[in-house]
Amino acid sequence: MSDLSLILTAIGSIALLLFLVMKVRLHAVVSLILVSMIAGLCSGMNPADIANTIQKGIGGTLGFVAVVVALGAMFGRVMEETGALDQIAHTLLNKFGSNKAHWAMTLTGFICALPLFFDVAVVLLIGIAFAVVRKGGGSVVKIGIALLAGIATCQAFLIPAPGPILVASQLNADFGYMIVIGLLASIPAMILGGPIFGSMIAKKVHVELPAHEQQDNMQREGSVIPSFLLSISIVIFPLLLIGLKTIVSRFIDPHSSLHDWLALIGHPFTAILLACLLAFYALGIKRNIPRERIMDICGSALQPAGVIILVTGAGGVFKQVLIDSGVGAALGNTLAGSGLPIVILAFILAAAVRVIQGSATVAMLTACGLITPMLAPLNLDGAQLAAITIAIGGGAIVLSHVNDSGFWLANRYLGLSEKQTLQTWTVMETIIGTTGAIVAMLVSIFL
Repeated sequence: MSDLSLILTAIGSIALLLFLVMKVRLHAVVSLILVSMIAGLCSGMNPADIANTIQKGIGGTLGFVAVVVALGAMFGRVMEETGALDQIAHTLLNKFGSNKAHWAMTLTGFICALPLFFDVAVVLLIGIAFAVVRKGGGSVVKIGIALLAGIATCQAFLIPAPGPILVASQLNADFGYMIVIGLLASIPAMILGGPIFGSMIAKKVHVELPAHEQQDNMQREGSVIPSFLLSISIVIFPLLLIGLKTIVSRFIDPHSSLHDWLALIGHPFTAILLACLLAFYALGIKRNIPRERIMDICGSALQPAGVIILVTGAGGVFKQVLIDSGVGAALGNTLAGSGLPIVILAFILAAAVRVIQGSATVAMLTACGLITPMLAPLNLDGAQLAAITIAIGGGAIVLSHVNDSGFWLANRYLGLSEKQTLQTWTVMETIIGTTGAIVAMLVSIFL
């Protein structure tokens, strides 16, 4: 098939996916696998090879993401149930004061979302935003957008958030550089999209505190809330392990046993596993919470994680079909003549998929599948691949609208109309994604 035919197949497949999910209301897992099969057939793949491609796509994706998501879900739930996340949030609010509460909320969302999924982070932390508004810390829009900006920035650019870590693993990006470049992209992105934009748009958009506001008197596990130092240390612990591997390994023999041990300790599997064990002991056993209760908390965390794992795996199937069918290569051939840097192309591809089908995770995976064939002849190192991963993360969150679950979370919890949600949430996401991508592009120039 010609490159044009393959590209039209990709566009048609994404449109069909959008139709099945939004109009037919077919489950995302079923829709992704069905569309993957149709895309394979329409692109001229041998029907006998399609099943193998599906198996390779879901296996290659879940081989990594299932472990990260499962361990991350348990880690985040223990942090939440024991009050560690609450402690971080309230301490930051006390330090900043009510006049700068929106800055505190952005930082709270950014830090506390590290071990959580986006929607879980919103549900768990929105009550703190309402409490700040009740205490006179600002308007619902100003405080709410600040919190959402911190969460969205973390989920787009930082590991161990599921999306960035998954794309980084698919592209073989260096996880240590992911942390460094992710922070470089996150800081200006969340400042512009959160406190600055939130303060500006709050002057034009005003809503009352929603009737469903959450009270800040939830019962927590354990007799005493853990200290801020302990809570923040546990959140940062896995990041330090991953960063240690990247930094130290640069100064030792790559064939030494120490290098091999660092590779194991600094891998996300090991880092998050050790963080889980530390949380179980420091937040649970040491505070006299029964082991059975800790395991019950972990079990409850795995139920919603299972759905996320399956949807992500199905997204991996679609990505693999795009690769094996030649669609990715065709698009690469078409765009290669544009003269645009690979980082900008990664951003554009992710943004296009995001606008069409809504899900940031699927946009990341699809863009990953489209960009992978372009990377082979470039021989990029792990740092450059990390910059491309950040650009994909930025493109995958821009222009959020009615086909994105995050749009409706912001709409529902902040009590906004659809127009107000576009004015606030959509613009905030676009600011964050574009800023992060610009930073990634600048960083890639000097790598």
